[in-house]
Amino acid sequence: MHIVGVGNDIIECLRIAQLIERHGEAFLQRVFAPGEIQYCSGRSAATQHFAAHWAGKQAALKSLGASWRRGMSWHDVEILVDAERPILVPHGIIRELVDRASVSDVMLSLSHCRTHAVATAIAVSHARTG
Repeated sequence: MHIVGVGNDIIECLRIAQLIERHGEAFLQRVFAPGEIQYCSGRSAATQHFAAHWAGKQAALKSLGASWRRGMSWHDVEILVDAERPILVPHGIIRELVDRASVSDVMLSLSHCRTHAVATAIAVSHARTG
């Protein structure tokens, strides 16, 4: 296994709260997949969880050496949380980036408190190199 890239991101929870307040369900549906909305909405301090997922999406993209571009959707970077850890589920353009770089996993760490959310992503490959 070798590291393909590392990314991190931090965001103020207040920024996400303001976006949710200003744009409501339209914002949530544009940025988060249905499973993400269900997970975050079902948690206490839901805004902090939405902020952590936002940071996770940004960190994952950075770990792949990419930036937002035409044709990319927030839904291309989906984060599911199972009992053990957050899991990146790539779709669309992000799936293409993952395949092209032979990335076998993007390990995510999401953390938050009342004021900030932070995420770190490590893209790894199990492909053998020269």
